Amino acid sequence: MNAGVITAVTQRGETRVDATGVPRDAIFRISSMTKPITAAATMILVDEGAIALDEPVDRLLPELANRRVLRHVDAPIDDTVPARRAITARDLVTFTWGFGVPLVPPGTWPIQRAAVALDIRLGPPHPQEQPAPDEWIRRLGTLPLMTQPGEQWMYDTGSDVLGVLIARASGKPLDVFLRERIFGPLGMKDTGFSVPPADIDRLATSYAGDLSVYDEAKGGQWSRPPAFPSGGGGLVSTIDDYLAFSHWFRKRESSMATDQLTQAQRLATAFWLPGYFHNHGWGFGVEVDLANGRYGWDGGLGSAWRVDPAKDLELIILTQRAFTSPVPPDVITDFLSAF
Repeated sequence: MNAGVITAVTQRGETRVDATGVPRDAIFRISSMTKPITAAATMILVDEGAIALDEPVDRLLPELANRRVLRHVDAPIDDTVPARRAITARDLVTFTWGFGVPLVPPGTWPIQRAAVALDIRLGPPHPQEQPAPDEWIRRLGTLPLMTQPGEQWMYDTGSDVLGVLIARASGKPLDVFLRERIFGPLGMKDTGFSVPPADIDRLATSYAGDLSVYDEAKGGQWSRPPAFPSGGGGLVSTIDDYLAFSHWFRKRESSMATDQLTQAQRLATAFWLPGYFHNHGWGFGVEVDLANGRYGWDGGLGSAWRVDPAKDLELIILTQRAFTSPVPPDVITDFLSAF
């Protein structure tokens, strides 16, 4: 199926969905729009006492105990100092645990090259290229952190670690936990880490920013279950499924959609994103606009979700043309700014 565009606007309880080039039930790779779902799953377990936000994760993730930290982020991977403290679940869900995607070209620094050599993803999702969760976290545990725990915000990898944490805390694989506790109860029947053969014709082709094919539907990366269900970017979904999640998230948003970053973390992160955290914050798996309270997040393969509580507004756009920079393409920014 070619990649069209589907939008949804919900305001004051009324929803309008528009589909161009694809049917309304088309399935899309939502990439980093997976992150809010993973954060919500984490908070379910926090509410139930299976995870404590400020407890070291060592009990469930012993692979991440006794961390070493690079003396400088561009240093050789054996040039390290001890971590000043343990990693907590709060660090993971706020992306301040000390490891993530450096905003420099791939392969620039030794830590990037070491991570890629171990199949630790530092870029767009490739579900079939990562090992199973226990092996993945073992490999990650052999690498030093890039920054001290709690020091600054670093994108992405925290959500993948949360996926392993959720599985161990719940005693169920991440895909099973999400299906039983979120997707099933909300009727999100087409959301998961792969598309079954009976529905593969509904999966839109995924294109890179230059319009070359990134992933075919049949025989592609999402055509069979992955060894590693990525809590950072592995899900597929539909417009109606994500609407169901958006409505549910709003009912429990509270601290999840509240900026969690300290001023010290903002200043430290300026190295990566100059100016970004002057007017944006980060909650649990979502960006927060500090000026108006609007929150949500994007999927780098071509999607976005925003909620504006002051306007009682929810916005979703799904395409399958990848971003070419951290700034979404015009079709997404124009849609989000129109409301």
